[in-house]
Amino acid sequence: MSDGSGDAGREPSPRPLRTDLAPIVEAIEAAGADAFVAVGDRFDDDLRYLTRFAGPDRPYALVVVPDGASGDGGENEADVGRAVCCAPALFDEQARREFVAGARIGEEERDGDDPGDGDGDREFHDGVARGVRTEGVGDHAGKRAAAAVAELVGDSGGEPALLVPPSIPHDAAVYLERAGNRLASTDAVTTARARKTAAELDRLRRAQRATAVGMARAETVLAASEVSEDEAGRPVLRREGVPLTTERLRREANAALAARGVRDAGNTVIGAGPSAADLHYVGDVPIRPGETVLLDVSPRGPGGYYGDMTRTFVVDGDGGWERRAYVAVESAREAALAEIEPGVPAKTVHGEAAAELAAYGFDPNAGEDEAGFTHGTGHGVGVSLHESPSLSGAGELRPGNVVTVEPGVYDPDVGGVRLEDLVVVTDDGYEVLAEYPFGIVPRERE
Repeated sequence: MSDGSGDAGREPSPRPLRTDLAPIVEAIEAAGADAFVAVGDRFDDDLRYLTRFAGPDRPYALVVVPDGASGDGGENEADVGRAVCCAPALFDEQARREFVAGARIGEEERDGDDPGDGDGDREFHDGVARGVRTEGVGDHAGKRAAAAVAELVGDSGGEPALLVPPSIPHDAAVYLERAGNRLASTDAVTTARARKTAAELDRLRRAQRATAVGMARAETVLAASEVSEDEAGRPVLRREGVPLTTERLRREANAALAARGVRDAGNTVIGAGPSAADLHYVGDVPIRPGETVLLDVSPRGPGGYYGDMTRTFVVDGDGGWERRAYVAVESAREAALAEIEPGVPAKTVHGEAAAELAAYGFDPNAGEDEAGFTHGTGHGVGVSLHESPSLSGAGELRPGNVVTVEPGVYDPDVGGVRLEDLVVVTDDGYEVLAEYPFGIVPRERE
């Protein structure tokens, strides 16, 4: 299948990823707090989002303070606020490149005739000046963050109030509290991550186009398979004379993903027959004619952004349960998409999909091991495969929200059908980030 985008290597360079820290400063001020602190490592999605720092695998910290906090003055004094990354010494250069230099405005981005004054906070895209500190080598990241808070906030005449993400490690929180700080949880990072910038959408589109290529490879392999029998005389699909299994098909999809420069990250879920009713099946079973084959492909692309797409196929089907389920899920997908626009309560989307499945006779509130619709209609996608907003949760959809739409029905004794696409909420509706054909009978797409 050609997705119309050409080779990944020929795509134009992506827009620079820069996180706007001004909303974090605003959250600090709105709460009457003194600073924001996050502690984690490269596996902490909140911290990676805030810093755009790709390493390290050991804990580090971010401290953000509003303008007016005590500081050392000089070129790092900010119009809006200051942010300091407490990085391990061995990662000083990388932190300065990715966290500090990456947030500066390039010459080609400056407005007006004045190319800028060369230094200072005006060079940061959000007015939040950034710096890196590597003092306290060997100390716990929480202790280093507490030291940075003490220096940046200064003597406030009481216990400094710190906003922290709900996911802050317990030991880091203990260090901060022992240093005389009061901690309060904030959802400011979750809220910021839920609305994607143009640069983030660019990464998500690239990841989703690669996802479509992986899906096309798997569908093509299915379409080219032959109906045969195994050693026990049971019907089975063969590919180049060898029985086709879910693991073989998974490897085909993953190889296509790797060729597009994305990593499967262990997220290529392929089930056949009863295992297609397992929402996260990564085992190995033979693929047989007449069974549903569910392919859920969710790779991680450069910058950490994910794609997410699901299709379901049947080779040599008889038009029974799987056909009825497929028609119902297609209809539920259309009903869900018809509701997506700014201002719509997120749970309305799930409600419409569930109602459509119920109209086709499927239980819209089935339990995990029961037949019917067993999960929500969709979830946010970004630097985490599952993030805010949830289409089953509270709140309204907003422009810039990127969500999956993935209704499905399952029978543990028979199989499962799910169809999933990734969409962004626009000012007047939605956009599918990468189109991919539908159809229960697989076709050769390459």
